Amino acid sequence: MLYMVIEQFKDAPAIYRRFREKGRMMPDGLSYISSWIDTDFKVCYQLMETEDVALFQRWTENWDDLMEFKIMPVRTSAETAAILEQTQTG
Repeated sequence: MLYMVIEQFKDAPAIYRRFREKGRMMPDGLSYISSWIDTDFKVCYQLMETEDVALFQRWTENWDDLMEFKIMPVRTSAETAAILEQTQTG
């Protein structure tokens, strides 16, 4: 399943320093897909994938001193269109 992770940065330079030193520090089974950072270096929108939502807690523990997280399950637009088409024709 796909998840949109919204990270509120507390200290962007410290986040990128830790990232350079230790990487993403994600447990096996949690996959990074892509991310976007706002132009003020305060918010990161990150698309991730996993079949085990509990892995997010293990991952966020590595970073929660430097950012706050909101994690939401999402679907692609194509998946949404297919689901809605089925419900309208079924």
